[in-house]
Amino acid sequence: MNLIKLAKTGVHLSKRTLIILTAVFGLTGCSSLAEEFASKAAELKMQRAVLTGSRFQHVVYIKTGYSSKTLHIYLDGDGNPWIAGRPSDDPTPRNPLVLNLMALDVAPAVYVGRPCYHGGESIGECSSRFWLKERYSEEVVASLAAVIEQLLEQGGYQKVSLFGHSGGGVLAVLLASRLPQTVSVVTVAANLDLDAWATAYGVDNELSGSLNPADLPPLSPLIHQRHYAGGKDEVVPPALMAKAALHLGAELIVIDNYDHVCCWERIWQNVLDELAE
Repeated sequence: MNLIKLAKTGVHLSKRTLIILTAVFGLTGCSSLAEEFASKAAELKMQRAVLTGSRFQHVVYIKTGYSSKTLHIYLDGDGNPWIAGRPSDDPTPRNPLVLNLMALDVAPAVYVGRPCYHGGESIGECSSRFWLKERYSEEVVASLAAVIEQLLEQGGYQKVSLFGHSGGGVLAVLLASRLPQTVSVVTVAANLDLDAWATAYGVDNELSGSLNPADLPPLSPLIHQRHYAGGKDEVVPPALMAKAALHLGAELIVIDNYDHVCCWERIWQNVLDELAE
């Protein structure tokens, strides 16, 4: 991949903010999970790059779209933070759900990887705490925000729509509260109240270093909000999230026969069409 190919995507990035990798993972020695994810993105014709945020490096996948002043940002879930009771060596998600959702989107869109994911776990200031207790910490949110600001500036975008699944939905809400360009935020199976979730599962210290969306003031009424939950979701039960969604400014929309990962692709076009109205 080179700068010419990046320019064709409609997201124009300077050499200073963009690290182009000459091999898929040649510079980082990443694990098979990261490789599998990159292969799936390549199958979907998405371009891979690495951007530097305020503290971390972030793998991004860029998809072309129609001409628009609004950039769609996709944020993934927590992936695999634990393996057999110990911190994972690579938290990269196994399930490419968010890539599949982005592939259905005809708008210009970028999947913004979380710090230390996608083979970055051994680079720079990465530590397992950033995919464990501090996975939604100020450091993580600030670095993601810096990357999104770069994407908006370099691509000439004036607005941003944020989409997040599971833990990515947590981050989408936290980012919406600090990115003034935000016009919409859509979450799917997102833990909108970390305290309620931790109490229900008896893991009060699990996310002790993280920011809780339920502690935020309501989002601006100018931000179009949609928060979806699966009626059969046992990972993030909708009953625990309804109050937080209302506090943020929107009712929780429960899809009865869906769970944490199935079957969100089926309704995604309707979700996108509603935003375009």
